[in-house]
Amino acid sequence: MKFNYRHLKTILKSAVLLSAFSFAIVSCDDDDDFWDAFIPETDKEPTTTQVEGYVFRPALVPADVANVNQLKVTSGFKVAKFAEGLGKPRILAVSSTGLVYASDRDAGIVMLLTDTNKDGVADDKKTVANIKQAHGLTIYKNKMYIAAVNEVYVADMNANGTLSQPKLLIDDLPDGGQHPNRTIAFGPDGKMYLTVGSTCNACPEPNGENATILIANEDGSGRKVFAKGLRNTIGFGWHPETGEMWGMDHGIDWLGDDEQKEEVNQLKMGADYGWPYIYGEGKYNPADRPQGDTTYQQYLQKTTLPSLTYQAHSAPMQMAFYNGAMFPAEYKNDAFVAMRGSWNRSNPVGYKIVRMHFENGKPVRFEDFVTGFLVNNNKAHFARLVGVATHTDGSLLFSDDTNGVIYRVSK
Repeated sequence: MKFNYRHLKTILKSAVLLSAFSFAIVSCDDDDDFWDAFIPETDKEPTTTQVEGYVFRPALVPADVANVNQLKVTSGFKVAKFAEGLGKPRILAVSSTGLVYASDRDAGIVMLLTDTNKDGVADDKKTVANIKQAHGLTIYKNKMYIAAVNEVYVADMNANGTLSQPKLLIDDLPDGGQHPNRTIAFGPDGKMYLTVGSTCNACPEPNGENATILIANEDGSGRKVFAKGLRNTIGFGWHPETGEMWGMDHGIDWLGDDEQKEEVNQLKMGADYGWPYIYGEGKYNPADRPQGDTTYQQYLQKTTLPSLTYQAHSAPMQMAFYNGAMFPAEYKNDAFVAMRGSWNRSNPVGYKIVRMHFENGKPVRFEDFVTGFLVNNNKAHFARLVGVATHTDGSLLFSDDTNGVIYRVSK
């Protein structure tokens, strides 16, 4: 029997289950009470559930003309290649002069892409930094900050876009484990923010800096935990009007096709977002019980729940608030998110760029913006998306690290 967490609507009548759990279930109108009976608050009673898990990885096909031409983008927009043959471009950053940077974690480089004739296609590419497992990029006060697994570097930006020799600021970030891809940005407060994912799918972390967002001074000093209970928040940023910090966290795998949904969280100092014990709208993770004498309910009471959720296993990556002038006014201050795509699901989801609508400074819904990277009846793909950034000309750039392409959406 396949269970859907806290949303079970059927009535259990099985005498086998009744005897196994030693309680009588007459009806399941109260979903919360029903589910709590299967995940008790303490380990004095057995915890049991059945989860149906899948591994499905669509085949990879080329990003050829035919595949790119069938991409679907919101009416009034067009999508085309900005650059290709790039290896595995991941996080994107754009300078105030329109220079485009991309990290390639596997190659351990930062690339500079320039469009000198302003035709929407990069005509020059060069490597401007060599750093093992370089991933997170951000530009602050005309300096490039680069985050690797354990390190953070800073380099001066020259007028032509090249970088000085990177200087090491931090060398003791936690080891990566399952989630080694650090991202970095500076907030309106001038502080450095670093994401540090979990080492595992779901487990108590021995290092208190894993599964967190860290905050530090501009030079990397004074580092401390800003928020915790975040499995892997790659994409985050500050709403341009409210200054509030928002991020998208990756859900736990192996809870079924539709669990755990990806979370949109308002990120606040000192908040705990529940991982690995509480997820989604306050659900209990049956595989990991709070440690010590703490019950699930007690942990739930101190957990900050998401403001919005998205299809499980979509794998949200970089996120960018739109601040350009090319798109219609209603796009201003909405966010774009690269959904990398699923592997732990029977039918693939993600593999797209989505728009997160904000109203009165709060996220309210998602809609597809660029789709079509799944082809051959969803049996193959030609892009898994990672980076997203607004270009100075107002277009939107996003990267694929499977076929080595950066795409551009324009009016």
